Amino acid sequence: MPDAGISGHLPGRLVGDTHLLPIRVYYEDTDFSARVYHASYLRFMERGRTELLRAAEVAQSDLHAQMGGLAFVVRKMVIDFLGAALMDDVLTVVTRPKEMRGASMTLFQEVRRGEDVLVTAEVTVAAVRGGRAVRIPDELRAALSPLAE
Repeated sequence: MPDAGISGHLPGRLVGDTHLLPIRVYYEDTDFSARVYHASYLRFMERGRTELLRAAEVAQSDLHAQMGGLAFVVRKMVIDFLGAALMDDVLTVVTRPKEMRGASMTLFQEVRRGEDVLVTAEVTVAAVRGGRAVRIPDELRAALSPLAE
């Protein structure tokens, strides 16, 4: 499923089954106290999940275009805020597949500043087409299987 849209330089790197994505905190990510606003972590983690797929040579835009409108939607997220990032911090979004089922995949994510874990999340995403859950296609499952147990 490789496409010109996902070739070239990709943000982050895949280390074994874990994707590491560096992110710098900008003013727009913060609240009035220069700390990262809680919803910004959700955007950071979304980028981490997207770049994990790209590292497995899967672009979400290709899934949608080539597989009849297939998309992933967040079904469930359990999140724990442990610390605060500040403006200009460089963070690492850690994304690791945990489990793949018929129409869903569960991933473990962390947002770290150096060795300090600031946020942890377990995220379940569902494959959908036309508003209904569908089985993750075999070719996509094959691309992600080496990463998920």
